[in-house]
Amino acid sequence: MSVVVVGAGPTGLATACALRTQGVPVRVVDGAVAPATTSRALGLQPRGGEVLGRLGALGDLPRRSVSIRRVVIHVGGRRAGELRVGQPTKLVRQPGLLVSQAEVEARLRARLGELGVAVEWGTRVVGVEQDDGGVVLSTSAGHVGAEWVVGCDGAHSVVRKASGVGFPGVPLVEGFVLGDVRVELPLPRDAVGVWVRGEEMFSAFPLPDGVWRFMAPAPGVAVEDVPAFLAACAGRHAGVRIGAGGEWVWTSVFRIHRRLAGTYRQGRVLLAGDAAHIHSPFGGQGMNTGLGDAENLAWRLALVTSGRAGHGLLDGYEAERRPVAADVLDSTSGLTGLVLGESALARVVRDRVLFPLMGLPPVRKLIWEQASQLKTSYAQSPSADDRASATGFPSSPATTSSAGRSPHRRATRACRRRATCWVTCERCTARAERCSSAPTDTSRGAGSPIRTRCAER
Repeated sequence: MSVVVVGAGPTGLATACALRTQGVPVRVVDGAVAPATTSRALGLQPRGGEVLGRLGALGDLPRRSVSIRRVVIHVGGRRAGELRVGQPTKLVRQPGLLVSQAEVEARLRARLGELGVAVEWGTRVVGVEQDDGGVVLSTSAGHVGAEWVVGCDGAHSVVRKASGVGFPGVPLVEGFVLGDVRVELPLPRDAVGVWVRGEEMFSAFPLPDGVWRFMAPAPGVAVEDVPAFLAACAGRHAGVRIGAGGEWVWTSVFRIHRRLAGTYRQGRVLLAGDAAHIHSPFGGQGMNTGLGDAENLAWRLALVTSGRAGHGLLDGYEAERRPVAADVLDSTSGLTGLVLGESALARVVRDRVLFPLMGLPPVRKLIWEQASQLKTSYAQSPSADDRASATGFPSSPATTSSAGRSPHRRATRACRRRATCWVTCERCTARAERCSSAPTDTSRGAGSPIRTRCAER
């Protein structure tokens, strides 16, 4: 078996789908006995939606989700501002979607099944050993061998720990609670509501099927007390009552950490998603960052396993994706500190300066484009020449134009601007190997490229 993916969450399933579309033999194992049915992550940003679309796994998720158009902010019980999101810009053309992680995983599993792979549930990994020839996983179902292993098994990753990779970081919030409740509320369902009052914070997110997600910091609250605590928060901050008819679908108590793996690769073991990075849920970046990891890693593994590239190509995965995760950790940590107001001065700045600024069109556009993850670019990747050498494509032209600019740089910008992968990128020789893994339309014959937004602009 060429690749074994450990973990059947969004990152693991997306990695497996991407590998299978390129003909790589894959197995997916997960220690759970069955798929999770709880919502967990719920924000699908535009780039995450594009990744699912390229994998053929987006399906009817847009129709089944809630499109969010604005975030309405209240301070001390009064409306203080509104951040409009989902507005089309030159960069972002699709809205963000609120949809359960369970729904995303179901679509990815269905797509993986179409590609001939079923998740092996109840296969818990307990150990990892590797040498120059491959990796052997010790599992509850016996030993599993592979050329490569991708650990997508979450924040408590056994693969990461068994491979000796550190996971340094710090806790940000000691106690945080969330709950999904099916109830009718007099709140707009195209908006996320945020209420702050001094050190207190409460937020409400509309989900499909008449469900609302409530979130609030709550150190010391036990999971069995979450419904009563959140119902009290909803009444105090939003002025809504959760009566006996409210059906609590799921509740959780957790701490918010920011952690980043010391390395994304240890020999023949690679890490992706929450196994490589965890951060605050503020901003809805987690699932989307994992999907970006999956897409970036899969085309590299496909070239390496087919013998078209050397192992060094895989080092570019960390070089490109770890800085993205570091930026996400910084931005989400900053947003968490802003919203929660970590000091009296911070709360004054938050309430009187930052929240009102969010309503200004330039600020609104900046926040929305950053959150979409469509601004992620590898144009300055230090591994460009290594990739070109590894795949046999010529490296960047040494000559420059009369304007003193490299033709390669112009072609790279043209690819990002036109966003028509494959056709344009064939001229961008130092990055052409990126597009050799462009999504294909099997109905038009094996290997037929689809013109689509560039996956790696």
